[in-house]
Amino acid sequence: MARILVTGADGFIGRVLCEALRRKGATVIAWTRRQGDVADSNAFGGLADIVHVFHLAARTFVPDSWRDPSGFHRTNVTGTLNVLELCRRCEARLTFVSAYLYGVPDSLPISEEQVPRPNNPYALSKWMAEELCRFYSSNFGTGVTIVRPFNVYGVGQGQHFLIPEIVRQVRAGNAVRVKDLAPRRDYVHIDDLVDALLKTLSGRSTFDILNIGSGESMSVAEIISVVQQVAGTSLQAIQEGERRINEIPDVRADISRARNVLGWEPRVPFTEGIHRMLQEEVVW
Repeated sequence: MARILVTGADGFIGRVLCEALRRKGATVIAWTRRQGDVADSNAFGGLADIVHVFHLAARTFVPDSWRDPSGFHRTNVTGTLNVLELCRRCEARLTFVSAYLYGVPDSLPISEEQVPRPNNPYALSKWMAEELCRFYSSNFGTGVTIVRPFNVYGVGQGQHFLIPEIVRQVRAGNAVRVKDLAPRRDYVHIDDLVDALLKTLSGRSTFDILNIGSGESMSVAEIISVVQQVAGTSLQAIQEGERRINEIPDVRADISRARNVLGWEPRVPFTEGIHRMLQEEVVW
């Protein structure tokens, strides 16, 4: 059976991905902080016979990146360099899970051809990691698929993310308080993202970049409305009037490339994803 390394295996995406890989019969090497720091140059020295790596290990919470940009660079950039060195040594393919990098987009929907404009230290670190991937692909022949997920959500996501926090407040039965009701984002369910990641296992091109989203955008106000519709509540929605640094008004992914390259389609409607969270996420 194929030996597949998943870094960040205990994270929101990593847990679901590891389960899906095991169901496919893969031998999964689940790498977490207990196994070692991905930014340590010796972290992967004992690994061999790896045929594919899913690199998810990263620091991701944008507000923290403004407080500690060097820490984000160390984990997200140096960590990716170490993973690429492992891939070069084992002649393994890499699926690198990147991030939304486009800043305020030139147009909607956003294709992979739009120039990246990282607008926070987290996005900058992911863009720098992508450039390392490009270099290793061009100069060492490492096969790389870069996946740029837009806004992922689903059961098991941390409470500091928007949708789990809205779901928590609706379940509590109090007014729903958010910083800003206006920003629009493209939300993709965790199961759809993992389905796309699994499809990269059959990748043959030396280098590719793929947006993964739903192809639609929703405002914070619309999310609250859908959650309340599914939950059967009519709570007041209150915005605190706080705008994030470098806020982006609207985001919507062009997912035609993922359709063409992977034969992938998002399949979980937003209302269904919210229903699952309301029914299954019972420990807050």
